[in-house]
Amino acid sequence: MTAANHVVSEFLEKLHIEPINSGACYGDWIAEPSGGELASHSPATGELLARVRLAGPADYEAVMERASAAYLEWRMIPAPKRGDIVREIGNELRAHKQDLGALVSLEMGKILPEGLGEVQEMIDICDFAVGLSRQLYGLTMHSERPGHRMYEQWHPLGIVGVISAFNFPVAVWAWNAMIAAVCGDCVLWRPSSETPLVAIAVQKIVNRVFDRHGLKGIFNLVIGPSRPIGETLVKDARIPLISFTGSTEVGRHVAETIAHRLGRSILELGGNNGIIVMDDANADLVLRAVLFGAVGTAGQRCTTTRRLFLQRGIAPRITEALVRAYGQVRIGHPLDEHTIMGPLINRRAVDDMMDGLRRVREQGGEILYGGEPLEGCYVLPTLVRARPDMPILKEEIFAPILYLIEFDHLDEAIHWHNDVPQGLSSAMFTTNVISSETFLSHRGSDCGIANINIGTSGAEIGGAFGGEKETGGGRESGSDAWKAYMRRQTNTINWSTQLPLAQGIEFKL
Repeated sequence: MTAANHVVSEFLEKLHIEPINSGACYGDWIAEPSGGELASHSPATGELLARVRLAGPADYEAVMERASAAYLEWRMIPAPKRGDIVREIGNELRAHKQDLGALVSLEMGKILPEGLGEVQEMIDICDFAVGLSRQLYGLTMHSERPGHRMYEQWHPLGIVGVISAFNFPVAVWAWNAMIAAVCGDCVLWRPSSETPLVAIAVQKIVNRVFDRHGLKGIFNLVIGPSRPIGETLVKDARIPLISFTGSTEVGRHVAETIAHRLGRSILELGGNNGIIVMDDANADLVLRAVLFGAVGTAGQRCTTTRRLFLQRGIAPRITEALVRAYGQVRIGHPLDEHTIMGPLINRRAVDDMMDGLRRVREQGGEILYGGEPLEGCYVLPTLVRARPDMPILKEEIFAPILYLIEFDHLDEAIHWHNDVPQGLSSAMFTTNVISSETFLSHRGSDCGIANINIGTSGAEIGGAFGGEKETGGGRESGSDAWKAYMRRQTNTINWSTQLPLAQGIEFKL
């Protein structure tokens, strides 16, 4: 990095990271990458944080060659030993949580508690992966042929590509990278061009751990634009699996490109998350969950609450409470301890929000609070009284806009809730077991995540994360998501002296 300002330099010094000017790494940094320069600006102030040299096609190829060679060594290390190395990475992240979290907040714009929470997610997935390294189980099956044994085992895939988004610039990479690592895969990371500095900081931290073990090329970094770097990565047949986080529009292109070469993909795309609030709900729980879900990260989470369905009996009370609460949201610099909501990522995001609100008004929506841009990349979080037939409710505007829709009966609320292209996260607030079980049944939410009496944001790493429909169908993080990073092999062993054929077939010579 060149021209780093004094704040960034201070964080890097605390992280024990020497300034560098390279956005390409395979354990060793490529000294003079050929892809030009990228300027990273703070969305909070607009000031230049640093300039990063981008990877070009030749740099990408150098990284891929090293990663391909490293995979041949890494896959032969026993999985529990790979887990031990991931444990060390988690410890390094623990040691630098405060400063790395602050750097996330400074470059991305989320408030400091959220920046620290994102680094904690990295630590948590390291812990999860360590345990997983001793649980990469296959099944044993009974053969229909006497004297035969059948079982399945799991092998590493190879190199896993991770294309991450700006809103969770390091956590989503860790969800993929740590599980891929214990599975025996190497990782090639292309981070968002909005957040190159935190990617470089993380790469420097993990390099220290691998250096202690004499390993290079396990975790690799290429910072570069969609063309040519992103497109080259997606088309590269040497990468059997790509995990992509981003918009549905770009994700559709990624999926089609990977499918054309018969590769695998994990897609974490758009979310248009809704909460259904029944008349019997605990209003205090609703208020806290909705406020965090709608305003957290300035509405720039894939799990942000965007639609709130209120049963008519409780609707006036919740609406009034939300208007009061929104008026008390402190907007400001993300490193200020009093700030509740920081900026949007850039001015384009502000313009997109204002254009969305223009269409809201055209479609008959009523602005109850907010709806105005502030200085720079800051906006007022916005509450909209909406009708269920407004076309814009089917879109995801990546900003703090919350639509309030009133309903009479649960069936109509579920219908409206599911009547969108996206299907990531969902929630219901109720004290009625029939309502909650209906919502969680096949008649209820069609999302990959469905919660009762908690909001749409804040998924834990122990559960598989992902959604349905235009959200992409991918799953990352916990549960059995590790299977996506490995290839399944079924084995049959004949320990008899006969060769009976399956299905009782007799083949006579």
